[in-house]
Amino acid sequence: MPSHPSFTDLTAPEERAFLIGLDDPGDGRWPIERSLAELAALAETAGAVVVGSASQRRRTPDPASYFGKGRAADLVDERAATGFNLLIVDDELSANQQRALEKLLDCKVLDRSALIIDIFARHASTREGRLQVELAALEYHLPRLTRLWTHLSRTGGGIGTRGPGESQLETDRRLIRDKIKKVRAELEDVKRQRATAARQRERSEVATVALVGYTNAGKSTLLNRLASADLFVADMLFATLDPTSRRVTLPSGQRIVVTDTVGFINKLPHDLVEAFRATLEEVLRADLLIEVVDASDPDFVGQQEAVQVVLDELGAGDKPRIVAFNKIDLLAPGLRAASMPAGDRAVFVSATSGEGIEPLLTRVAGLLRDQMVPVDAVVPWSRGELVARAKVAGDVAERFTDDGVRLSGHLPDAIAAEVQRAGPDERRGATARRRARR
Repeated sequence: MPSHPSFTDLTAPEERAFLIGLDDPGDGRWPIERSLAELAALAETAGAVVVGSASQRRRTPDPASYFGKGRAADLVDERAATGFNLLIVDDELSANQQRALEKLLDCKVLDRSALIIDIFARHASTREGRLQVELAALEYHLPRLTRLWTHLSRTGGGIGTRGPGESQLETDRRLIRDKIKKVRAELEDVKRQRATAARQRERSEVATVALVGYTNAGKSTLLNRLASADLFVADMLFATLDPTSRRVTLPSGQRIVVTDTVGFINKLPHDLVEAFRATLEEVLRADLLIEVVDASDPDFVGQQEAVQVVLDELGAGDKPRIVAFNKIDLLAPGLRAASMPAGDRAVFVSATSGEGIEPLLTRVAGLLRDQMVPVDAVVPWSRGELVARAKVAGDVAERFTDDGVRLSGHLPDAIAAEVQRAGPDERRGATARRRARR
């Protein structure tokens, strides 16, 4: 019988992940069970199958192998029992710790930062997002370079390559630093473009609201509900990375721009916060924040604390804020009042069903109104475009008079001043100019 040709299987092997972390109740962090559960969700988002986990109670990581020597040796038995081919560590590893674990277990080792960067790389879809992830990856890998890694340069031997003795490791570090400098310059261009867009919004007197919150709290679903949009949503961590803005009309008729930002997470790598600063500056420019909280999560308070840490790092921790407790459709009615704090800036909503959306918009309108100035002025009939702008930019009621349209309510500073100037003095000036022409 003729022999059949054999084909090479190009299918990537299944990554079976084993998770480890330190249990130190005195450090103020989440319980280790909660932290490892989140790490498991991250691993699954990245495409791995979690086959087990282990922890060790100690205050600080072992400088040589993260776990203590005896507990680290136990991982060899765990590898034999579960067949894991990927070890994921719940904290950031040094290069020495990573090499020691790889040598001990003969498998790939990742820490939480590398895992999150990998997920970001998978989900970034815009040029800006890809640049930000590339910058985070370069800055993460720079201090971890070893000569065993694949070289980033194409330098080979032979004529023209013999220099004064720069080692390959030094060459790679220099290449990475050069690449970091280039990516930073490209992100500065993105930052300038965003600043230009922000100035245009300011000139058009449009208020901006930023959605912030823990990853998978439902920010994109909420923006879809508010703006009748169709953003991608999925029940996974970091389903969307790139910021998206949509226009939303409040019950008062005021139009605003609502921006969905990247979700936060416990132990978010500092390099990622820095890399996404250009995007997160949308939070700094916003007039108001809506913090979206997953009310169905038993540890939503811990998630809020993680969000606050990042907001403080950005310098936006004290911005005016409404807390939208989302996913109340997943709670028993009696549990809502018992488990969540009340207050004039807390709103209970379901982005999926639409429950609570109108009260949320009313609360947004009220807080934005508090940042405006009161007006009560008559705008002449000849300034119809000013009346239209005022109705879009603020919260005003109109009444028609013989002299024009009387606007009463609240407006942003700039347009309020323009409305006031359009009052009797301007009308008298216009009348005098008409008489002079006659």
